[in-house]
Amino acid sequence: MAKNQRVAVVTGGNRGIGFEVCRQLALKGYKVVLTSRDPSKGLDAVQRLKDAGLSVVFHPLDVTEASGVTAIGRFLEKEFGGLDVLINNAAIFLQEEDRDILSVSMTTLEQTLATNTLGALCVSQMAIPLMQKNHYGRLVNVSSDMGQLSRLNRSSPAYRLSKTGLNVVTRMLADTTRGTDILVNCCHPGWVKTDMGGPGATRSLEQGADTILWLATLPSGGPNGASFMDRVEMEW
Repeated sequence: MAKNQRVAVVTGGNRGIGFEVCRQLALKGYKVVLTSRDPSKGLDAVQRLKDAGLSVVFHPLDVTEASGVTAIGRFLEKEFGGLDVLINNAAIFLQEEDRDILSVSMTTLEQTLATNTLGALCVSQMAIPLMQKNHYGRLVNVSSDMGQLSRLNRSSPAYRLSKTGLNVVTRMLADTTRGTDILVNCCHPGWVKTDMGGPGATRSLEQGADTILWLATLPSGGPNGASFMDRVEMEW
C-alpha cells in the first residue's frame, strides 16, 4: 500500500450503490476493502474492479455476526494499522414490508433492525477506535428519508424503524467524536436504480453515490452529526 494512502471499508459493497462507492473511492486513490455477506459475490465484484485497474481487496462480513466484525477489525489493524473511512451501506428490505405497523411480524422487525441499525452500530464500534488511533476518520451511514420523523407513516414499518434508528445512531456516534477529526454523518441517496430500488427508480448509481462520497472525503472542520441529500442538510 502506498504511503499515506487512505483505507476505506464499504459494507454491502458487492452491488448497487455500495459497488459504485467502492469504484469511485478506488478511483480517488483510496485502498478499498469491499465487504459482502456472500463471499462468492464479493470476490466477483472485487475481480471486476481489479480488472479495471483499481486497488480493491475483499473481506467477508455479515454485519449481524459480532465475530465477523471482530475478525475484520483485526484484519484492518494487522494489514493497514487502522481505518480512515467506513461506509455503512449494508441493508435489507424484506418482502413482508408491504404490511403496515399493525400486521408486520416480529421476525421481520428483528431481522431488519439487526442488519440496518444494530449491524451498522456494531461495525462502527469496531471502526471508530481504529480511526482514533490515526486521529482521523469519516463515517457515513447510508440512511433513508423513510426514517425521517416528519415523513413517517404506517407503511414499511421495519425499514422505517431501522432507518430512524440509524439516524439516532449517527447522532450519538457523532457526539462521541465531537471535537476530533472523526466526522460521522448520514445521508439519503434517493430512489436509486438498484435491486432494492427497482427498475422504476429515478436516480442513477452515480447520483445515489455522490453525497456518500462527498461525506467520505470531507475536509477537516466539515459537518458532524448531520443528515444530507444531494449535499444539502436535511431535517430529521
